[in-house]
Amino acid sequence: MRTLRVLGAVMGLAMTPAMADEVSLFAAGSLKAALSDVSEDFTRTYGIPVSSTFGPSGLMRERIEAGETAHVFASANMRHPRTLEAAGNGGPVALFARNRLCALARPKVAVSTDTLLDVILSDDVRLGTSTPKADPSGDYAFELFDKSGHADALKAKALQLTGGADSATPPEGRNAYAWVLDSDQADVFLTYCTNAVLARKEVPELQIVQVPEAVSVGADYGLIVLDGASSDAWRFAMHILSPAGQSILSEYGFDAPALPKEN
Repeated sequence: MRTLRVLGAVMGLAMTPAMADEVSLFAAGSLKAALSDVSEDFTRTYGIPVSSTFGPSGLMRERIEAGETAHVFASANMRHPRTLEAAGNGGPVALFARNRLCALARPKVAVSTDTLLDVILSDDVRLGTSTPKADPSGDYAFELFDKSGHADALKAKALQLTGGADSATPPEGRNAYAWVLDSDQADVFLTYCTNAVLARKEVPELQIVQVPEAVSVGADYGLIVLDGASSDAWRFAMHILSPAGQSILSEYGFDAPALPKEN
């Protein structure tokens, strides 16, 4: 794969005299479960610890731009890592996973794929999203609104409940999306399908509704190794792109583009 060849070729250029004791990962919140497992697998395999910080990708990028130490950044879109690359802060940017939007609904809501647009347009239904610009999930939700033909109405009613700098923090150990619906802050919430699966594990009564194909929105996830990172950070990035890392991402519901096809 071209991405793997490129990363492998530049690993030698990334080495610095002061080797880091651990790899610092900044990553999208939607990757927390999957990349935590990838990090554990990497540490077991190579004996190199990984320190992880998860949150909305836009806020993670801003923290990196403000000078916080991160060696690898895994974003829920391609724009944020490309912004860092364009500013000379690292690269190249690699596509390492894909996701898509689903609707997560409270048990009382009568909704299906065929009726989803009508339901979220209803005045009686509180529609939740993440926060655009701060969190790509919010950007993808607003992109769905643009495709729906009802952009103004949906954007006006959308409650931006997660992903922003001032968003309420769920209780320790709670899934943010399960908590938002379980605590009656919204009736329907648009989020990544992988997030919806994790939310329903916590609150089994929640409904996962597939988005109609006509307005379906996919999410490309981008990976970048930042300037000053050690060869261990490049090794970790390669591990995310390796069959081992891609298999773990696939187990959590991501489309893993670097996963080899079965013979």
